Amino acid sequence: MDDRTKPASLHDWFSTPLGTYVLGREQAWLDETTPNIFGYHALQLGLPEVDLLRESRIVHRLRVSPAVERKPAGGLCARLAELPIATQSVDLAILPHVLEFAADPHDILREIDRIMIPEGRLIIIGFNPWSLFGMRRLLGQSDALPWNGRFVSLLRMKDWLSLLGFDVADGHLACYAPPMRSETWLRRWGFLDATGGRWWGVAGGVYMLEAVKRVRGTRIITPAWSQRKVERKFAAAAKRQEAARTSSHLTLIK
Repeated sequence: MDDRTKPASLHDWFSTPLGTYVLGREQAWLDETTPNIFGYHALQLGLPEVDLLRESRIVHRLRVSPAVERKPAGGLCARLAELPIATQSVDLAILPHVLEFAADPHDILREIDRIMIPEGRLIIIGFNPWSLFGMRRLLGQSDALPWNGRFVSLLRMKDWLSLLGFDVADGHLACYAPPMRSETWLRRWGFLDATGGRWWGVAGGVYMLEAVKRVRGTRIITPAWSQRKVERKFAAAAKRQEAARTSSHLTLIK
């Protein structure tokens, strides 16, 4: 697709040379990160045409699309702020470029908080406004994807997560090359991906955050039978020590 035409969807934009460059960097990080997250249920909310969970070891994976015409095979269509999913049932959720195009991103985050288990993992991928991509958004066509989105800064995203009780556990910035339309020019500027993290690390075009859902003021309670077993072991050990002391005393008397 020619990037000079307006893409009809974000997936269409990811088919352009610049979109392919961005998606490649994001997929590479996800392929390294998701295999280390374990559980029973994983969700990908948005961008249903691309399997961002392809390297995940979680067996039950589901892609959710907010648009009926883009429903993935075996996937689900639903409003992202009203998911037909049980409370505290999801171990891993991925939001790829969802919040910057949502009418109310807070509603979506609150819904994610509802469905995730304690210590569950949330991965958010977003465009960084403090980057060349953010500058391109300010100077380019405001009505064309993805530049018509409301890019959320990294600090603000961390504040939103903190208010919901999520702790950021890991993160990565990528796409330091200027957002050029030409694949040739993107390759020429590709060296910035190797040096950008060292010299101007906060200016990557996209950020990827991994956050953990914390439940404050809770502790793990061991079963009563386990506590009784421990008490019996201590009692038996005390009896053995007492018997040994008695035997030693009788030997000395003899």
